[in-house]
Amino acid sequence: RRAKSILRTSSFTALYDKGYHTGSEFHIADQLGINTLVAIPAIGRKSQAPNPDYNAEYFIYNSNDDTYTCPQGKQLTSNGTRYKGRNYTFKQYKTKACKECPVRDQCTRAKTNGKVIQRSQFTQNIQNNAQRVYKNESLYKKRQALVEHPYGTLKRQWGFDHIMTKKGIKAASADLGLMMLAYNLKRILKLIKQKKLCFTNVKTAINHLEMQLALILNCFYAPKNHFQKILTPR
Repeated sequence: RRAKSILRTSSFTALYDKGYHTGSEFHIADQLGINTLVAIPAIGRKSQAPNPDYNAEYFIYNSNDDTYTCPQGKQLTSNGTRYKGRNYTFKQYKTKACKECPVRDQCTRAKTNGKVIQRSQFTQNIQNNAQRVYKNESLYKKRQALVEHPYGTLKRQWGFDHIMTKKGIKAASADLGLMMLAYNLKRILKLIKQKKLCFTNVKTAINHLEMQLALILNCFYAPKNHFQKILTPR
């Protein structure tokens, strides 16, 4: 919502890591008309079928009659009851055909009821995201290259592997904001030196940015001379 208000459009794609893989958030994004590409987390061991070919993702949902069709062609139905999960509700789908199924041992570990598929009100939104991820794998790899690298520089090269201020979210956000600002200024300096961006006087622009960077870094508490290392010319 915030990105849409800032950009004043919903014609963009939002890319996130698997920590943001949440059905309710996909639902909001779909309502706003914003495409998402969120990494898909691995299926938990308890949710895995003995044979991965019989995982729930390979059961086809039929929206017309609200049923599922399993890889063996059998139909799973629901009694229509909605059960409450932690942050969602869901229906269960199953079939009596499991009792006589020749591949039951490959499909489920359940000894009594057979295979049970759960479908929440956000399942379709989750599947929509999955389809976009599979169709745009190269685009998601760009997210990893662009987003992960700055954090690696801050944590590994500069030594900021934790938030130094521990007085609430506002103070911690200020710490991180200054780190990011310093990173951006260093990046600008590098681009100017490498590509000689168009300034009336490149040398003056570089000197000005270096002064701003020094002022920002002096605002930090700098254990083990981290900032001196950052400012040292290479």
